Amino acid sequence: MPLEARIDRARLRNSMQRLYGSSGLAILEEWFALLDRLQGADLDTQLREVNDFFNRRVRWVDDIDNWGAEDHWATPLETMGQRQGDCEDYSIAKYVTLKELGVPGSRLRMIYVRARIGRSQITQAHMVLGYYETPSAVPLVLDNLVPSITPATQRTDLDPVFSFNSAGLWAGSSSQSRADPVARLSRWRSVIERMEQQGFL
Repeated sequence: MPLEARIDRARLRNSMQRLYGSSGLAILEEWFALLDRLQGADLDTQLREVNDFFNRRVRWVDDIDNWGAEDHWATPLETMGQRQGDCEDYSIAKYVTLKELGVPGSRLRMIYVRARIGRSQITQAHMVLGYYETPSAVPLVLDNLVPSITPATQRTDLDPVFSFNSAGLWAGSSSQSRADPVARLSRWRSVIERMEQQGFL
């Protein structure tokens, strides 16, 4: 099931009103304004402003505190409505927003990484969004922990484990897709189903 972003603003407004009321609607309208402003903007501006939009408006919080579950992947509407989320939620929201702006989905991948904390050897699971100019290019990394967008080669604190988008699933830094992500990743499938219900597709 290809996820090419096609949003239905009226349905999204109805879903947001029902789930989160007027405060949810306020941030949704800010998101629509962002989409309108960035239509046709150059790619660097789109990447930077989309990254900043979610990093500034969404507070990082663990899934267990936000959803009462160990690992819940939220739709962009849920992330905006809650105004908080974890690394997967930021990555999914940025992915969907950039696709809606016309960035080809083939150039975007959510990347699971092991992130080293400070100078220690302690690592934790983390997700970022990567923009790939070509399938074998070094991706630009959009991260909720670091405000600037940098090439992955400059992020020596991150070790890629696997990456995926709507079309493929890749191991490590491989450029060959190994699997159908919707079949393999049940949480991704669940997000896509809820997005369809809320008005994203």
